[in-house]
Amino acid sequence: MTYRLLFDKVLTRTDPEKAHHTAFRAIRAARPVTGLRGTPGNPVAALGLTFPNVLGLAAGFDKNAVGIDGLGALGFGHVEIGTVTGEAQPGNPQPRLFRLPDDRAVVNRMGFNNDGAEVVAARLAARAESFGGRAGVSRTGPVLGVNIGKSKVVPEDEAVRDYEKSARLLAPHADYLVVNVSSPNTPGLRNLQAVEKLEPILTAVQAIAAQGDRRVPLLVKIAPDLADDDVLGVADLALAIGLDGIIATNTTISRAGLRTCAERVEQIGAGGLSGRPLTDRSCDVVRLLRGRVGPDLTLIGVGGITTVADAQARLDAGATLLQGYTAFIYEGPLWPRRIVKGVQE
Repeated sequence: MTYRLLFDKVLTRTDPEKAHHTAFRAIRAARPVTGLRGTPGNPVAALGLTFPNVLGLAAGFDKNAVGIDGLGALGFGHVEIGTVTGEAQPGNPQPRLFRLPDDRAVVNRMGFNNDGAEVVAARLAARAESFGGRAGVSRTGPVLGVNIGKSKVVPEDEAVRDYEKSARLLAPHADYLVVNVSSPNTPGLRNLQAVEKLEPILTAVQAIAAQGDRRVPLLVKIAPDLADDDVLGVADLALAIGLDGIIATNTTISRAGLRTCAERVEQIGAGGLSGRPLTDRSCDVVRLLRGRVGPDLTLIGVGGITTVADAQARLDAGATLLQGYTAFIYEGPLWPRRIVKGVQE
């Protein structure tokens, strides 16, 4: 309640992107203290890995792999960094991040702003060296996911090459890889969700992820705006090529049913909507996927998970693991432990 009052009365008056950077610095600085509590919850076996608990932080918060262990110290069992692109890029012009407090939602059109695959790979290598090993070997902290996307400057017909570059640089440092074709903020990206365009990207990245002394599990992240038949098409593709999992779902371009006044929504403009408005659709997509892929494929449920009841409903729908982001912003640093503890009980 203290954090909620602080958020509603103070933080909502600050620029969202500046507030994010300030909060992230505080999370990193607090790690020596927050890390003393250990990771809560029960282990979950998935993707051939052991996750410390069921809840992870979705991609988008730590785009450049600068605070993985500080975030893990708050109770997240896995942290998915990115989205990382083959080429460094500044993202879209500011302002590009907007709060909708009445809906407990966020609109972003960040545009994959990140340091690029080469820089992030070097940063991950340095982190692994500090732990005396590399991803999956003598490593502590949360399970590490790496989310990769298409560089804006790369034409759609060269997307495979771009994803290959990122995978080649980043797979050696990842516990699992995610191909992101579902952000609405890179022109043409969502077109790549069509099965005929998605398959060559996934198979190319999959081949790279299988190289070396260990095979890195590969997942794809899809949008909630896909028609049910298209969701099933992705499920069938995942089974056909031996994908390790699906993350459902990314942000939505829909603005249906919002409490925020229409004038404010129009003023904000384009971008992906995340938070509570996604709860029902994201849960439906997980249920649809599980019914199609059977019991074994890993499904990570994300989108509109705020309460313990939300988390349990997503697990009941068939999710293997959960992720959050927007609720973390609105509910504060104690939220991960609260969700993990509540689900465990």
